[in-house]
Amino acid sequence: MNPIVKVLLAVNLAVLAVLVFVYPHLMVGPGKLIAGHKKLDADCFACHAPFTGVPSARCVICHKPADIGRLTTTGQAIAKPLTATPFHQKLLSQDCMACHSDHAGVKRFRQAGRFDHALLQADTRKLCQDCHKTPTDSLHRQITGNCSQCHNQEKWLPATFDHNKYFALDRDHTSRCVTCHARNDYSRYTCYGCHEHTPANIRREHIEEGIREFDNCVKCHRNADKDDIRGELAKDKGRHEGKRKKREDDD
Repeated sequence: MNPIVKVLLAVNLAVLAVLVFVYPHLMVGPGKLIAGHKKLDADCFACHAPFTGVPSARCVICHKPADIGRLTTTGQAIAKPLTATPFHQKLLSQDCMACHSDHAGVKRFRQAGRFDHALLQADTRKLCQDCHKTPTDSLHRQITGNCSQCHNQEKWLPATFDHNKYFALDRDHTSRCVTCHARNDYSRYTCYGCHEHTPANIRREHIEEGIREFDNCVKCHRNADKDDIRGELAKDKGRHEGKRKKREDDD
């Protein structure tokens, strides 16, 4: 390679390196900052340490965990304190970048919702209502706690529970949850107590049909139509009906 070209290349690389350190927000910035950090837009090293990223120790200089959600970074009281942010004091470690990134970045590569409940101390993960407001719709007003029966900690929506998968609720089965589910335990249910659904009646009707396994109603009955029988026991019922019809024909 021509010596002059080598010199020019070296000079260009040196200039580029200097520009990266002098104007990092222009040379390597991955996007605009949030409005609250606008004044730091041209001061990358207010948060970044050369070659080592963003140490959390620099974040807590301005954002003290004990004040997050209650006071601004200048010590002023927030007019409407954020009730969902005191969990910052319950984090296992001060690793701000585990959840936060103030740069907008390239939209298609931007991560959203990176919070992980595993970052919290175990005792803080017990009650969802300590951080989350209880939904006020007609369904959730009937439920007290025990959110994990329908939701998981990865995503609030979609809920992991689909009632129609077990029993379809028609216009005659829109009663309150506690009618079928006792003591706020939605993993258990009972069909007894409505209409003719008493243990004695249910037993008699099923024995007459040759069905002796009838403790788990929704194993066969998935809706209010008593003739819409599904599952393995439906096959048993079909076999018993076939035998009964054959006996009647023989008679």
